[in-house]
Amino acid sequence: MKKTLAAFLLLTFALFFSQEKKPMFWQDIQNFKKMDLEKAPPKDAILLIGSSSFTKWTDVNNYFPDKTIINRGFGGSRLTDLNYYANDLLNPYQPKQIIIYCGENDFADDDQLKADVVVDRFKTFYKKIRSKFPNIEVDYISIKYSPSREKLWPQMEEANRKIAAFMKKQPKSAFIDITKVMQDTNGNIRKDLFVEDMLHMTPEGYQLWTSVMIPYMK
Repeated sequence: MKKTLAAFLLLTFALFFSQEKKPMFWQDIQNFKKMDLEKAPPKDAILLIGSSSFTKWTDVNNYFPDKTIINRGFGGSRLTDLNYYANDLLNPYQPKQIIIYCGENDFADDDQLKADVVVDRFKTFYKKIRSKFPNIEVDYISIKYSPSREKLWPQMEEANRKIAAFMKKQPKSAFIDITKVMQDTNGNIRKDLFVEDMLHMTPEGYQLWTSVMIPYMK
């Protein structure tokens, strides 16, 4: 009886701690899996992977009515998270193109982070994509300059520049620069393109992104 009780308690504690120690964004990934079970993801779609700028683009299909898009952005994610969940983000799909927006939160998570670290994180994720999809188009949207993160702009600018140089050398790859279209005539970031938190965008901001993205989309 004592052995049975001990085993039961051990199992209970194991279940409790396993639930407590779920990695960050675990539930987001489970939600994606549930969505894919409920409705099989289409083949030859454009797969969006990244952070909240994609997550909050809930009506992205309305901006690209002639495209088939799978949106797998999860808010707050960093490139480290894309690397951690790479299999979950890539294996269920057979896309013709992958577009990534991520990296902004890496800097926000550690304001002392060097640009080269973020660039290396992106290169790692890019290699993971290429190991599974060697022949599809892979594009990276530049890190936007959110007004609430102005002190991080220098690192972000350096990361953008280095990722752009990297992507230029890769086959079937492109760097999609959305920074200029979000500036006014004086070269300042248009704060009216952001909602109250000065981090996430208004529909007009997404419309501007759309205008830049369309030429790159398959």
